Amino acid sequence: MLTEPTVSALRELSPEEMMALIQRLFEEIRRLEAEVERLKQPPPTSSNSSQPPSRDWKANRPTQPKGRKKIGAKPGHVKAERPLVDNPEKVIEVWVETCSQCGAGLLEQAPERVVRRQLTELPEIKPVVIETRQYEVRCPTCQRLQAGPLPEGLEASRRFGPRLEALVTYLHHEHHLGFERLCGVMSDIFGTALSEGGAVAIVERAGQAAQPEAEAIGVRVRQSAVIASDETSARVHGRNYWEWVFIGNGGEYHLIQCSRGQDVVEAFMAECRAEVWVSDCWGPQLNAPAELHQLCLPHQVRALQGVIDKRPRLNWAREMQALFRAAMHLGKRREELTPQGYQRQVTSLERRLDRLLARRVSGVGENLLARYRTHRAHLLLFLHRADVPADNNACERALRPSVIHRKVLGSFRSDWGAQAYATLATVLNTAKRAGENVFQKLITLMGAPVLHFLQPSIA
Repeated sequence: MLTEPTVSALRELSPEEMMALIQRLFEEIRRLEAEVERLKQPPPTSSNSSQPPSRDWKANRPTQPKGRKKIGAKPGHVKAERPLVDNPEKVIEVWVETCSQCGAGLLEQAPERVVRRQLTELPEIKPVVIETRQYEVRCPTCQRLQAGPLPEGLEASRRFGPRLEALVTYLHHEHHLGFERLCGVMSDIFGTALSEGGAVAIVERAGQAAQPEAEAIGVRVRQSAVIASDETSARVHGRNYWEWVFIGNGGEYHLIQCSRGQDVVEAFMAECRAEVWVSDCWGPQLNAPAELHQLCLPHQVRALQGVIDKRPRLNWAREMQALFRAAMHLGKRREELTPQGYQRQVTSLERRLDRLLARRVSGVGENLLARYRTHRAHLLLFLHRADVPADNNACERALRPSVIHRKVLGSFRSDWGAQAYATLATVLNTAKRAGENVFQKLITLMGAPVLHFLQPSIA
């Protein structure tokens, strides 16, 4: 920051000192002009950049909004009602004994209709404790102590059954409950005393149990013809790591690594090579082992919106944005058109793209033009292959729970914690894609059922 000299001090300056002062003033003016120009630019948002919506500024709603919409169902709206259960556990029949007007008895009258209503309640949740008594007998021949083998599911190393372990893992992984809060839930709702160390051991065991299936999913994904991939930040030991996701063949494989580089992609793919790789413009993704690539077009639409916000009169950005939107719309209408009509529109879009790439753009937008010229073959590939999406939304949806987990619970405090989370995300998210019940999937992972050891009425 320049200090303001007095008039007398300026008069005492030599010509050389005066020239040096003027030079410094010019440099300061140029710096301030650049800062003003930067501040005049529209701020980055989720609609004009890759910034996530969670970082957007949320303005307050007006206290008395003008033209407030009428609250309630619109005319013609079909009423939504909770469906009745066919076989309720309890039915309470309510008969009319007397007429409320004249007092006549009505028990003998046949009802004209029956009004059914149902109330759903949870039974009292009470943990069940199964005790094993393993008798030890000394052999009279060899004098060695012998014990009967414990049944499967009741091994000596286990303290909790698979349903309880599945519930703990489900609440921690799927609903982002920290271990302290998790123990409180288990005590308050389920009446089960559980220490934080016990909860940690359960989640660690769940990660180990899911590991073989996760590796099988990884093999399936890397052998897919079309693979989509993305990454987001993670925290392990208070350091920046990266969570990667690879999607293909109906599977979803997660990795948490300390690198965001090409080595992660190469290690995952091993000797495999995909036909098409779907991603954003991150270098390691574009260098993934694949014959062809498809850039995520919604990313490009947002990037072009950022150019439009800075240069509203730049028609090139608006036309390119309109072309990408038209291409995505055409891809969704593929089945509605005849093959000839569809191909005719694809050819038209390809020609429009070539004309836009041939234009000259300077200043803001020049970098995007150079990007699209470099990746010309990666822009509209999805129009020529029905199995290739125009976006990478599947990967972004797959990583969104991980971002919530990070924001709620913070850093993983151990390597096994990060590994267990990635392994469980792989298995459980793949199960969701197949329409499986996640909780039942966890029960299966945690081992053999034990409720059959109880009386049939309790089990």
